[in-house]
Amino acid sequence: MSGTPASARLRVPLVALLAALVAASAVLLGAGSAQAAGYRYWSFWEGNGKNWEYATQGPSLLRPDDGTVQGFRFAVSENSGDAAQPRRAPDFGAICADTPAKDGRKRVALVIDAGTAADAPDGEKPPAPRTACAQVAPDASSAEALAAVAKPLRYDSSAMLCAISGYPTSGCGEQVSGEDSGAKPSDPAKTADGQEEADDGGDGGGPSVGLLVGVGAVLLLGIAAVVQARRRR
Repeated sequence: MSGTPASARLRVPLVALLAALVAASAVLLGAGSAQAAGYRYWSFWEGNGKNWEYATQGPSLLRPDDGTVQGFRFAVSENSGDAAQPRRAPDFGAICADTPAKDGRKRVALVIDAGTAADAPDGEKPPAPRTACAQVAPDASSAEALAAVAKPLRYDSSAMLCAISGYPTSGCGEQVSGEDSGAKPSDPAKTADGQEEADDGGDGGGPSVGLLVGVGAVLLLGIAAVVQARRRR
């Protein structure tokens, strides 16, 4: 019996087709990643005694206990998973060592880190990181504790924290493209305190919906071609 069996003849073009589909998908997804963007904003952190954890509530909602350590870090990040942490340890004892306890008041240790020059808006220089011990009323929020030691604060209309001690002088959660460190303002998502707004990362955390739909369409066409070829055997 001579010649190549039909299944073997069919296998080669099918393998080539699938390889082309995989390559096309990788190119499309890679293009989406290359356009990834982040947001320039003040992220909010809670100290657990040793490390920092990204806060799940905004500073105006959270009411910390006495002896709590909280941090604020200004940086560009896509979401909470890659957000830069404060560059000082969450050490309550060290931060509040010179602030004795007082009846009817609570102490909240704060780490305020304005980030690096690479994350700063054009024309601005970030102040050096610092710590402070806020002594406030027992029911005070984190925002009130921050206001006690780091005025002036600036918020936008959705209560997103935009500036601490006047830094930065303008802007609030603006989008920054992946290829350019300069700000490209857009309309950030509006949620209480801006904490969850940054978590979502907008359309900068990965490929757009349109891109994913396009990849899905290419794969479906490839599958249809495979099925049709098998029916012709």
